[in-house]
Amino acid sequence: MELTSALEIVTRTDPGMVRSNNEDSVMANAACGLVVLADGMGGYNAGEVASGMATALLGTALEKALTAPDGKGMGASNRPWLHALLEREIAQANGAIYRAAQSQAQYAGMGTTLVIGAFHDNRLTVAHIGDSRLYRLRGDDFQPITRDHSLLQEQIDSGLLTREQARHSQNKNLVTRAVGIDPEVQAEIHDYEVLPGDIYLFCSDGLNDMVADDEIAMTLRLLAANLDLCATQLIQMANDNGGRDNVSVALVKVKSGYQEAHGWWQRFLAWFK
Repeated sequence: MELTSALEIVTRTDPGMVRSNNEDSVMANAACGLVVLADGMGGYNAGEVASGMATALLGTALEKALTAPDGKGMGASNRPWLHALLEREIAQANGAIYRAAQSQAQYAGMGTTLVIGAFHDNRLTVAHIGDSRLYRLRGDDFQPITRDHSLLQEQIDSGLLTREQARHSQNKNLVTRAVGIDPEVQAEIHDYEVLPGDIYLFCSDGLNDMVADDEIAMTLRLLAANLDLCATQLIQMANDNGGRDNVSVALVKVKSGYQEAHGWWQRFLAWFK
């Protein structure tokens, strides 16, 4: 199912005010409802390699699978199939990055966080690893959809830190899961109902470390009608607050429903639309 008429997607990435290179990578394809965002880590240029490999490998494989003319395609409404697809392709990308890090000294220890969104059948399937995030604005309600795989999140969950204390912690960048660091990695995958009017924000921690959630929410509410300007403003806010890290965003506005035709009669009629 072609989703361009149902989804508007805008992406931005910026090195920030301190770093000379950009270790973030982001890709999106509105036609098949796909967003992939990665925030790399490692030595000189290694993080850039890891995130670039992740978005290139996953973007290519998932685009091919989601648009396949074999009856599955965005039969992503078959959620077990989509979960299995994400698990398989993330495992393959993890293995490729891990092998590159093991075989080339300049890439030793490289890895990347990851957040993937696949929009299908009035739903969103999300896979994430690490501390890159996905938020949702629905009406006036702004909520994080993902939960960081990080030492800081574990300290919050255990009651050692409040969320306000966590904002000023020195341990913000210590992730407990990342792609390419170990031979295997477990992605967290969940499904969510999508409604027309929803706005989804995928971002690297260069945004939410520099800009408080309530300020991000206010910006989305004020600039919801202009995603290009909204994305540019979010990047600018992060940089105005210090821009200590690379910052990347992908904004997705749901303009209309996009339910799959499940029965043979609906699929037959779809040929004439």
